[in-house]
Amino acid sequence: MDSCFPGSSTAYPIIGPARVSGMERDSLSVRCRYDSGWETYRKWWCQGADWNSCKILVITTGSEQEVKKDRVSIRDDQENRIITVTMEKLRRGDADTYWCGIERIGADHRFPVEVTIDPVRTTTLEFTLATTEKTVSSPPGTHTSRSLLSSIHFLLLVFLKLPLLLGMLSAVLWVNWPLRAPRVETEA
Repeated sequence: MDSCFPGSSTAYPIIGPARVSGMERDSLSVRCRYDSGWETYRKWWCQGADWNSCKILVITTGSEQEVKKDRVSIRDDQENRIITVTMEKLRRGDADTYWCGIERIGADHRFPVEVTIDPVRTTTLEFTLATTEKTVSSPPGTHTSRSLLSSIHFLLLVFLKLPLLLGMLSAVLWVNWPLRAPRVETEA
C-alpha cells in the first residue's frame, strides 16, 4: 500500500469507480477524486492490467487545462480535486483495466478502473445493409459465409418477383388462348 501524503486520511490519495461501462461508438467519462495537497501535480490515465507496464494514454500539464491525445482527454479540476477522463468513439477493444494516477517522486499514486464496452445493438435493417455491402464489396474468388437463402436479393426474387412474373405470364396465355369451337371438316 502507498503511504499517505500530508493531510491525507486514507492510504489511497486518489480514488475512482471500480467499474464503468460504455456503449460501443459512444463516449465514456470517468471521474477520479484526489486528496488535498496534490492539486498541482500531474495526473495521468493509463491502460493495462499491470500498472508497472501500463501505457500512459494522456497526462495533464499540472494545470487545469484539458489535454487531449487521440480519442482520450483528461482535465484536472484542481478546485474540486477531480480528474475527468473522457474516452471517445469507444471500440470493443477498449475494454481493459485502466488507472487514474498522480505523478510523484517514487511510486505514483494510482487507482484501478475496470472499463467494459457494450456492443452496439444492430437493427435488422443495419444488418441487411451491412451484409449486402459486404457481399457486393467482396473481391472476386472469395467466398462469403452467407448462404443463397439468406440473401435479400434471393428472397425478393422468390417471394415477390417470381410470383409476379408467373402471374403476368398466366394472364397473357389466358387472354391469347383460342376460344373457338373445334373445326369440323366439311366436304365440298
